[in-house]
Amino acid sequence: MKVDLKGIAKVTSKDRTYYYAWRGGPRLTGKPNSPEFITSYHEAITSRRTTDVGKVRGLVSSYRASPAFTGLAETTRRVWQRWLDRIVERFGEYPVAQFDRPEKIRPIIRKWRDTWSDRPRSADYAIQVLSRVLTHAVDLDKIRANPCEGIKNLYSNNRAELIWTNDDLAALKAVASPEVWWAVSLAAHTGLRAADLKELAWSHIGDDAIIIPTSKSRGTRSAFVPLYDDLRSVLAEIPKRSLSVLTNEKGRQWRDGVNGTSFRNARDSALPGRDLHFHDLRGTAATRFHAAGLSNREIAEIMAWEEGQVDRIIRRYVGRSAVTSAIVQKLKRAEG
Repeated sequence: MKVDLKGIAKVTSKDRTYYYAWRGGPRLTGKPNSPEFITSYHEAITSRRTTDVGKVRGLVSSYRASPAFTGLAETTRRVWQRWLDRIVERFGEYPVAQFDRPEKIRPIIRKWRDTWSDRPRSADYAIQVLSRVLTHAVDLDKIRANPCEGIKNLYSNNRAELIWTNDDLAALKAVASPEVWWAVSLAAHTGLRAADLKELAWSHIGDDAIIIPTSKSRGTRSAFVPLYDDLRSVLAEIPKRSLSVLTNEKGRQWRDGVNGTSFRNARDSALPGRDLHFHDLRGTAATRFHAAGLSNREIAEIMAWEEGQVDRIIRRYVGRSAVTSAIVQKLKRAEG
């Protein structure tokens, strides 16, 4: 028998469909309209009406309904929902007050994290989401401090020296499709993130600069990239087949390929064994800007970074060897 359950949110990801009691609510178990499904729905609704933040289960429900969670990007919420379910599965019946004893709870948290020790990034993600939930508990005055603070990440990868060199770019261009190459070349010359490149439209390109609201800031900040000669040359190569700058071979807006399978296949073919990511092209752009003698303020304006963070970000994205090379070039120009 089909039962009308109000407010259920349906989410499809990677050919799998998930159901949630409400948008931002807990995930439902069982097949739609099965007894298990209906029971999990009513339990979620009951929990929502009588949320007891004295236990972690209620705290997670409270967090799901809070602006701290609902204000996240939809893709982030979709991923975090699964981790919130795991947190409830492991800690749901724990009193929140128990997390106010860091010397007792941290070993338990670490043991739970180590369930994914063979996947360090997943392990760190578990701590990240749990930490957000416990920060919510601090905000509600349920605990005095977040016990996740001080728990070190398992995944460690210093990508400071991992930037795309001219040789890397030339090797990729030799094997990549024009569409992949245009995306890579634009990223290397603008420093725009993959998400912003996907949304880049010809209307964002003015006479003197590219101005586009950044997705990471939810449109509150804009990247401002001056149209210098090399960048104009890159844009001149790209045919205007759509309102969007980057399109697939059919001329449609390229939703996945900017940083998807086509890019990774080309990279692996051209640069086997090189651990280069699409995001590292931001470092390549920062290197170009730094080598050109741009100030921190100018780089911050172009890449939509905070000026006060530029020094740290430059050290992260622009490797010491790249900085040294840039200084040498400046000295040579001065000598000339």
